[in-house]
Amino acid sequence: MSDFVQLQAALNARTSSVPSESGLPGRRGCPLSDLRDRLRRAGLRPTRQRLSLGWLLFGRGDRHLTAEMLYDEAMRAKVPVSLATVYNTLHQFTEAGLLRQLALDGSKAYFDTNPSEHHHFFLEEEGEVLDMPECGISVDSLPDAPEGMEIAGVEVIVRLRRRAVAGRA
Repeated sequence: MSDFVQLQAALNARTSSVPSESGLPGRRGCPLSDLRDRLRRAGLRPTRQRLSLGWLLFGRGDRHLTAEMLYDEAMRAKVPVSLATVYNTLHQFTEAGLLRQLALDGSKAYFDTNPSEHHHFFLEEEGEVLDMPECGISVDSLPDAPEGMEIAGVEVIVRLRRRAVAGRA
């Protein structure tokens, strides 16, 4: 059964009257109910498209992806959604604090399903993003923010590429 068929079945099922952690009716331990609650807590209405894309985004643990990657996953799962809707949803989730947008490559934005502050490796040749292990990175001597501004955070992105092997051109 495809992800979308499972999601459709869950969307069409009636929720029980057991209160969820948000106090709203739902099913305890139900991933779809948990996602609905998560969206509501973030101030977003849990529409079918948001639930469908959220199901794909958050159902596979912490990861990094572009809008195009999520759109491809949605198409494979038979989720009827446009690329524009994927972009809009990713930006809404980012503004609501559910995702973190990473500016790693000038041609595309990556989105991190782990919105906590952490640093990244960017594998340039593969276009892949990896979480950097916690290693006590500190950034000293930040410049003063311009008048009327404050520093909201500091991201460290270490770009990696494979070394040229000696004797190879």
